[in-house]
Amino acid sequence: MSNEDDVVKGKGPAGGWGSLKGIASVSVESSASPSAMDTLRRMNKPGGFMCNSCAWPKPKNYSAFEFCENGAKSVMWELTRDRCTPAFWDDHTVHGLRGWSDHELESTGRLTHPLRYNPDTDRYEEVDWPTAFEGIAGELRQLSPEQAVFYASGHAGLEASYLYALMARLYGNNNLPQSSNMCHETTSVGLKKVIGSPVGTIVWEDLEQADAFFFFGQNPGTNSPRFLHPLKDAKKRGASIVTFNPIIEQGLVAFVDPQSAIDMTTGRQTRISDQYHQLSSGGDVAAIMGICKHVIDADKQAQNRGEKRILDVEFIDQHTQGFDRFLDAIEAADWGDIESGSGLTRDALKEAADAYIRSEKVIGVYGMGLTQHTHGSVNVGMLVNLLMLRGNIGRPGAGVCPVRGHSNVQGQRTVGIAEKADLVPMDRLRSLFDFDPPTEDGVNIVEMVEGLIDGSVKASVCLGGNLLRAVPDQERMEEHWARQNLTVMISTKLNRSHLYPGKAAYILPCLGRAEVDQQASGPQAISTEDSFSMISGSTGHREPASDHLKSELAIVAGIAKALLPVNPNVKWDEWTADYSLVRDLIEQTYPDDFGDFNKRMFQPGGFYRGIAAHQRIWKTPGGKAHFTTPEKLTSLGFDANKPGRYSLLTMRSNDQFNTTVYGYSDRFHGIEGTRDVLLMNPEDIKQAGLHKGDTVELITDLDDGVDRRLGGLVVTPYQIPVGTVASYYPECNVLVPVYHHDQLSKTPGSKSVPVRIERQAA
Repeated sequence: MSNEDDVVKGKGPAGGWGSLKGIASVSVESSASPSAMDTLRRMNKPGGFMCNSCAWPKPKNYSAFEFCENGAKSVMWELTRDRCTPAFWDDHTVHGLRGWSDHELESTGRLTHPLRYNPDTDRYEEVDWPTAFEGIAGELRQLSPEQAVFYASGHAGLEASYLYALMARLYGNNNLPQSSNMCHETTSVGLKKVIGSPVGTIVWEDLEQADAFFFFGQNPGTNSPRFLHPLKDAKKRGASIVTFNPIIEQGLVAFVDPQSAIDMTTGRQTRISDQYHQLSSGGDVAAIMGICKHVIDADKQAQNRGEKRILDVEFIDQHTQGFDRFLDAIEAADWGDIESGSGLTRDALKEAADAYIRSEKVIGVYGMGLTQHTHGSVNVGMLVNLLMLRGNIGRPGAGVCPVRGHSNVQGQRTVGIAEKADLVPMDRLRSLFDFDPPTEDGVNIVEMVEGLIDGSVKASVCLGGNLLRAVPDQERMEEHWARQNLTVMISTKLNRSHLYPGKAAYILPCLGRAEVDQQASGPQAISTEDSFSMISGSTGHREPASDHLKSELAIVAGIAKALLPVNPNVKWDEWTADYSLVRDLIEQTYPDDFGDFNKRMFQPGGFYRGIAAHQRIWKTPGGKAHFTTPEKLTSLGFDANKPGRYSLLTMRSNDQFNTTVYGYSDRFHGIEGTRDVLLMNPEDIKQAGLHKGDTVELITDLDDGVDRRLGGLVVTPYQIPVGTVASYYPECNVLVPVYHHDQLSKTPGSKSVPVRIERQAA
């Protein structure tokens, strides 16, 4: 089983002809319009529209083609010529569709009409918009406000998001969970705790000045491919890139620039990572501890030699607190524990530390590989510790860079989609709209799932997304989701969440971002916020997929108008007619972030709303950044050494975005034609008495009385650390218990789930 030929490997570099072939494949699969290339030409540029997929920033000096493979796939998928009309339901029932895959459901095409579920026929049927709005309002009025939840996926623009949050609060609750609860809430809570700002600290110019990038659990090749262009530039100027990830991700190995004629003609590759450390799942705390231990030891040696200090003592003294306690923990940490906890050798961690010491300006980059653990907040705090040792926060070319997922997931939080009341300027809402906003905290995603299971949540309105597929404990969720009094999904395509309708259920089809949003005052623009806190305008130009579609904002306003009593300060019709009026409201509510909003929204690269920690202003108790001391050298919440137990990390294919699966070609991981695989180290396969190609079942290895399992997975030898196994999200969500989450933020621990493996009969 140790034969190197048996180990499946990723195919080729990121970018290059593989990227173009991937785009072409999805274009054919989705029956995209021939004019889709003209749409791509306008993407991520002033006067154009902002990408549907990730939240990677847009440079001021944009190129001819400001899109990546994933962004192009997202556009092609949305601009399909296929249509899922009401006639589709003549031949299909809801229960009959439950055997369809995620890919098959979305391949039915764009939804064209508002739909209402008929339990007698088990089908969705066409309904007109006024009837849908009144029906939804009628169901919500029968409930007490705390029984309804208003979820947002991270896609809707700032304008619709602001009104959505306002609607929920006028209704009477702060039940506004959002997709960041499932990915980067650990960032929002963890960073705020240690540096006082809940988002990253860098801007685009920092990318151009950094001497080194340290990556932890982030995969730009799949999740933010446009990041590879500044990384290529960084390598040209001699910057170092050091990566920590249990999985080999091709985007952090090599890149062929599709916009370079020379690269495409010759196949010339840019080597991305100078060091690639495959640490164990949950090993980040120990790995960073080891790097810090080397850095501090090097500083002591420099002092003994009378040389310049390695540590930025001035920064530590002026801007931080808790350093002495952290230093004690570093000195007490045992190298044997660090090596066993990280899965890396002392020499490997010294190599990483030496690269850090050589670099004057360092950016720490991370993704869900750092956040989705039961102690993910400790991971985030440890990365901040490392950066602060040499003053790498709040100065040019340095900082912390969490890479967000959905295109406006950060912006929605900025304008009020938040379940925590103290994050929202309630006094300004009270003044603007003459009502008393609710002051009690609402539910996050974990609490929403718990409420669905115990029956306290009786209605869900979802502004985008495929929530039922994205949440943990999926099998239990499917059962309890359908017991709600009301489910409302604002969607562009059919997905699994539609197949478990509540007693009353509606699908409300919305415009895509690339489509013209025509309202009473003319075509409308929306705005989004990227990972660097830059606000950009977005204007669609394509004809809508159906005359019966409404914008996300118009749908929100339509529900709100039917639901809420008349208030002369709340002008749903006027706001729907002219979105600039909503931007005025956002500016009045958040004046420090959105000054001259309407005037600035289309400036190249967007306008910066400002992050305090970027300027070394620490909005923390005590007014300083905090060194944190971990209680243990792992982010796992379970014993990884229990016999027969493995740590499962869930991963994404380069042929998917979130729960949307475009196809079955995952060239970056070397998997073709299937998603039913279990990646295992060859030694683990041998020790378990398994063989390549065996069909196995994963069972969650936690004793809570609930049987969670996923079968039909094919054993696939892979270059992955011993004790760590991997398979695809969202299929593996069935294995993640709702209580298996970060202790501080309640972000599901999907990157380290304790499982055992059982062979299935052929």
